[in-house]
Amino acid sequence: MPVICLASPKGGVGKTTMSANLAHALQRAGRRVLAIDLDPQNALRLHFGVPLEDTGGFMARLTAGVDPGGALRETASGVALLPHGALDMASSLALAVAIERNPEQITAPLRRLMADPGLVIIIDTPPGPSHALAAVIPLVDTFVAVLLADAASTALLPQVETGAFLGQGTLASLFASRLRIIINQVDQASRLSFTAAEAVARHLGPKLLGAVARDEAMSEALAYQRLLLDFAPASRAATDLGAIAQALVALLPTPVAASQPAAGPPPLLDPSRWGQRSW
Repeated sequence: MPVICLASPKGGVGKTTMSANLAHALQRAGRRVLAIDLDPQNALRLHFGVPLEDTGGFMARLTAGVDPGGALRETASGVALLPHGALDMASSLALAVAIERNPEQITAPLRRLMADPGLVIIIDTPPGPSHALAAVIPLVDTFVAVLLADAASTALLPQVETGAFLGQGTLASLFASRLRIIINQVDQASRLSFTAAEAVARHLGPKLLGAVARDEAMSEALAYQRLLLDFAPASRAATDLGAIAQALVALLPTPVAASQPAAGPPPLLDPSRWGQRSW
């Protein structure tokens, strides 16, 4: 049950787009994948074709004191999805306080999902430090930080390499060794973008998981609520994503088949089973 967490020191870098498309790429590579959205923007669902009017979700059910299992969505891509859910400002702030006081609100259900050895979990987190990110840090096998190919992201490299963007204290620095980095939206027509990406790549060495070209197909796929490898499989960005997925696969343990019935969904991804344990 490898857990891969996508994070970034700032917003607007394409972290959620990367989370969705890497989850899909891993699923196409033969892994069973669950994507979990911990970002209050609730945008991960849009990449998987969840209707706009479907605003329910994992975190929203936590605030209501309702069994979060009912938030599970089976998507056409084959990736199982736990969307964040829509919350107003007051509810979002209350949830952040509740998680700070009791991180088990998030970690207990995640540990139950992690009991399935054949499942790969992709977690999309809010940009920058957050209580949600701090809660899941001890559960994560690989952190993937997403940076843009620009001067601002280059300036943030010290925060990323030391793990400072994961939060304060020793815990974040301990997990910095599990960090890999993706450079997103590399514009080969822009000398500045390409030079910045090249410099960052040379500096990072083996910590660099890969780079993704700036490609209009990525935005077009989102507009149609589709995933890039389905929408434009021959695009440059799709090729780059495929290469990054293969690099991620190399970091994952060999798949282990979960014990499950001969037919039907895996037990831990069956919403009807979630209510069997109190969290």
